[in-house]
Amino acid sequence: MTPLLAFDTSAAHCAAALHLGDRVVARVEPMAKGQAERLMGFLEEILAAEGLDWSDLAALGVGCGPGNFTGLRVGVSAARGLALGLGIPAIGVSGFEAAGLGHPRPVTVALPAPRDHLWLQRLTENGAEAPTLAPAAQAGEVLHAPEADPLVRAIAEIACGRAATPQPRPAPLYVRPADAAPPRDPAPVLIG
Repeated sequence: MTPLLAFDTSAAHCAAALHLGDRVVARVEPMAKGQAERLMGFLEEILAAEGLDWSDLAALGVGCGPGNFTGLRVGVSAARGLALGLGIPAIGVSGFEAAGLGHPRPVTVALPAPRDHLWLQRLTENGAEAPTLAPAAQAGEVLHAPEADPLVRAIAEIACGRAATPQPRPAPLYVRPADAAPPRDPAPVLIG
């Protein structure tokens, strides 16, 4: 099913890959913040460079994390909104799956986490174990995630393989709760 546009905003970048069947075109823009403001224009640019527009797409792929809380929400929300508006499927792909693409199972994949930690997930022939958070020094022998370009290309490849079958709506993969705590004050009462 092509063309398929995949993108990822789970780290300090906007990354996109356009799967065209016989080739994959990818582009990455490093950015510490601002993905929400940049993403749609960035995606339009990669489509226009190949002479395509939104109506040419057969499906979308999106990186679901784990990663930056806000970045995950930006990417997943954009994918769900575009899929709804275009009437095409959106397929969520975890960073663990993308990093593990093409590697023999079992393998433990490591993705960067805050405060000198790693998110770890063991991928087996039968699926995946629950992800965990571990200090980087205690991670052991693991497969580390590739840079943004090969990662988004893998997201496109996996999404393309899943696009012909019904998929759940993409959702962010959070390994641990957000650092921000909900307010302790009760919500205000609205008088109407």
